[in-house]
Order: sequence, then C-alpha cells, then structure tokens
Amino acid sequence: MLKLLGHRLLWSLPVVFVATALSFVLTSVVPGDAAQMMLGPQATSDQIVALRQSLGLDKPMFEQYGSWLAHAVHGDLGTSTLSGEGITSQLNEHLEVTFSLLILGTLASAVLGLALGITSAVRGGVTRSIVDVLSLGGMAIPNFWLAVVLTSFFSVTLRLLPVAGYVSFADSPGQWARSLVLPVTSLAIGGATIIAKQTRDSLGQVLGQDFIKTLRANGLAHRSILFRHALRNAGVPIMSVIGVVFVGLIGGTIFVEQVFAMPGLGSIVQQATASRDVPVIQGAVVYFTLLVVAANLLVDLCYGAIDPRVRVR
Repeated sequence: MLKLLGHRLLWSLPVVFVATALSFVLTSVVPGDAAQMMLGPQATSDQIVALRQSLGLDKPMFEQYGSWLAHAVHGDLGTSTLSGEGITSQLNEHLEVTFSLLILGTLASAVLGLALGITSAVRGGVTRSIVDVLSLGGMAIPNFWLAVVLTSFFSVTLRLLPVAGYVSFADSPGQWARSLVLPVTSLAIGGATIIAKQTRDSLGQVLGQDFIKTLRANGLAHRSILFRHALRNAGVPIMSVIGVVFVGLIGGTIFVEQVFAMPGLGSIVQQATASRDVPVIQGAVVYFTLLVVAANLLVDLCYGAIDPRVRVR
C-alpha cells in the first residue's frame, strides 16, 4: 500500500506542474496590466514601470513562472492586485465553505447513488426503469437551476431553511448544517444519479457471474452475498465514478456558491475574474488542482482496500 501511495504521489507532481504552468501561461495573456490595476488610473508611467520591475513583470514569462513556483512551493502564492492581500491567506479563509460543500456533496451523492443502484440491481423490473429515468433527469438538470428551484420552495415558500449565507461549524454546528442542506442537495442530486447508474450496471453484471450462483447454491445468505462478495467485486468501477463525481462537483460549487451567496473559493474566482485579478485566479487554480490530486490519491487508496491485487501492481 505504501508503495502504491508513493507511486501515485510521484505521478501527482507533474500533474500539478503542468496545471499550474498552463494556467500561468493562460492568465499571463489576459488583457490588462497588473501594475496599472494595483496603482490605479492616476498612476504615472514611471510609477507603473517601477512597480512592474519590483514585481518582476518585466522579465520573460518562464522566469516569472520560475519565481512564482519557487514562492508557491513555500506557500506564498503572491499578492492580490485588487486588495493587496496575501493570496494564500485570502483563499484559506474561504476554503472551509468549498471543502464542506465538496465533502458533504460527495458523501450524499455516494450514499444516495449506492442505495438507488443496489436497489435497482437487486430488484430490477419497475425499480430499474425508475432509476433509469431518475438518472437521465438528474444528469440533464443543471445544479444551479436545481439550487434556484430548491431555494424558491424550501426557503421562500415554506421558509424552512435559510435562503443564502454560510455559518461556520465553529460558530454553530446546527446552523452550519442548516446552511448547507440546500447547497449540498443541489450538488448531490446529479452526482447520485451517475453513481446509481454505475452501481446498477456493475453490480448487475457481478450478480450474474458463476461464483455468485455457486455461493447461492451453497446456501450463503443473500445479504452476505450482496455486501461481502458482489459489492466488493463491483467496487472498483463504482469508486472510479465517485472520484469523477467529486471532480465534477468542484465546478458545480462555483455556481452553487453564487446562488446561495456563500463565501467560498467559487465566489473568490468569480470576483477575481470580473476584476481581472490574475494572481488570485492563478492561486485558485493551485487549490483546485490540489483538490483533484488529493481526490485521485484517495480513490487509488480505496482501490487497494477493495481489490488487494491493486496493491502489488
């Protein structure tokens, strides 16, 4: 297992490098001068030139990236051109919101998707058709549209849940949970339908194999066959889809945070994009890339736990 983890960590380094390099190049060609934006419209040309030199913006792009990367390795992602604040501390302040949405959204998607998929695979018939319809509908409905509908019904009409905002877990665990019910539901519905379909297909295929028939013939309990043998053999493709759902939710959080006015990384990216605050966008790319890498590592570790053959590859 440690060998597998070390191998995956080694492969993660070039992924982070390529992602940050590509985003650095793309953000570098965005129209606008960072020095001009920091100094304001009243700045003289001499002041702009001096600031560009102090920031290293007059150097070739590869030198700028090398300098940025050297600081990023030590946790310094630069300074916001809009607020002048350190980007690392600014992003860390908003990380809790996005992290809460991602973790709870993925867990809710997995629990609901597994429940629907297992039920569909075991019962078949009408249940299978219902899951198919729900899967198509869930994948077709945008999560931001679902967020608006849920808010209109549960917050505006019934007044059961808050319309918008976020309460930190440290301030009030109960209010933290209430503030996340609708956003997490908006994110989880689509992911749950994808997981349900994959679970249904993978588990249905395993349940039709000869070794399952042998276990049944030997009188093994249905619950034991399902959870100890069938699900374990169907677990790898299901876990792959759960990892894909997590990555997809990263993009979904950007829109959901806007609908519910939640101060997460998505809101920071939206503000930075509107104001052309390129360093903040670059820093957010680093955070999102690390989240994707961490998710892939966790999925790989789950592979090893589900299928021992993966550990020795």
